[in-house]
Amino acid sequence: MDATPTPGQSALVVGATGIAGAAIVDRLLDAGWPVTGLARRPGAERPGLRWVAADLTSADALAAALADERPTHVYFTAWLRQDTEAENIAVNGGMVRDLLAALRPAPLAHVALMTGLKHYLGPFEAYGQGTMPDTPFHEDEPRLDAANFYYAQEDELFAAAEAAGFTWSVHRSHTVLGYAVGNAMNMGLTLAAQAAICRRTGRPFVFPGSATQWNGLTDVTDATVLAEQMVWASTTPAGADEAFNTVNGDIFRWRWMWPKLAAHLGVEPVGFAEAPRPLEQQMADAGPVWAEIVAEHDLVEPDLARVASWWHTDADLGRDIEVVTDMSKSRLAGFTTHHRTLDSFLALFDRYAAERLVPPVR
Repeated sequence: MDATPTPGQSALVVGATGIAGAAIVDRLLDAGWPVTGLARRPGAERPGLRWVAADLTSADALAAALADERPTHVYFTAWLRQDTEAENIAVNGGMVRDLLAALRPAPLAHVALMTGLKHYLGPFEAYGQGTMPDTPFHEDEPRLDAANFYYAQEDELFAAAEAAGFTWSVHRSHTVLGYAVGNAMNMGLTLAAQAAICRRTGRPFVFPGSATQWNGLTDVTDATVLAEQMVWASTTPAGADEAFNTVNGDIFRWRWMWPKLAAHLGVEPVGFAEAPRPLEQQMADAGPVWAEIVAEHDLVEPDLARVASWWHTDADLGRDIEVVTDMSKSRLAGFTTHHRTLDSFLALFDRYAAERLVPPVR
């Protein structure tokens, strides 16, 4: 899909050091866009990429940092988890509101917002409870009768778009597979770290989740698919003022996927048996083992907490509900990118090993 910018177009990627944001930066740079990355701390320098550092939770900091920025396209991928959904709404809805307020002088043409499937499943406090739509999830389902920070973010986006006259798109991803370090929700790197610890200790590679996830159908989102869809929606009329589900396009069962991941990672797979076996329990004593692995292989990140997000993978694979997403809407609108999820996992494992985040498989 041709995403070459026209003269005068430029992009601002919010959360540019995260899994999704980094993939969007890659997509835009590959297409020839001038890109500004906004994050709390700047990332690596690259041709065509300029960094702006700001605290997204501070309206004053955003106003100061963005005072001279004039992007035409904005890609918002950031969020900060809070203790309650009321706080999630205040903080994460506020970040969208304050960022767009700081950009009022800019000639905005389109703002793309990344959210997720909690739009259909409910917020952390009421996740999977009450009446949910049937799977596969469709974009035209009404909102759930529960407070949700995704709804708050959407409402801030809609209000700003109506006031300023730019178009918008919302992108509802499932579990995102991609490259990042220190991310709070990184299943790919978490599973690679689990396997490395299993190889070191001689433990089997035990599936941590529920019978429903082991046996049922599911899907995930490659960060490159998300990036391509967000850039596509922002540069084609068919993407204007629409919400889109964003997944790879294939479906799978973990009982099929788990042995294939284990074979690539050099570990013995063990599936679901009787009850979930969360990684937070399996890996409770893994800190010293990780230190040994880091020393032996000269890895670049000694802090296991910045490598593995045990809690998130436990929550994702521990769900007792089916989660499958329909992609028909964007397909019919012209977005045709499709990834095979097994390939997404294996390529990601290899990249993490090549970048010395995890040891190579011998």
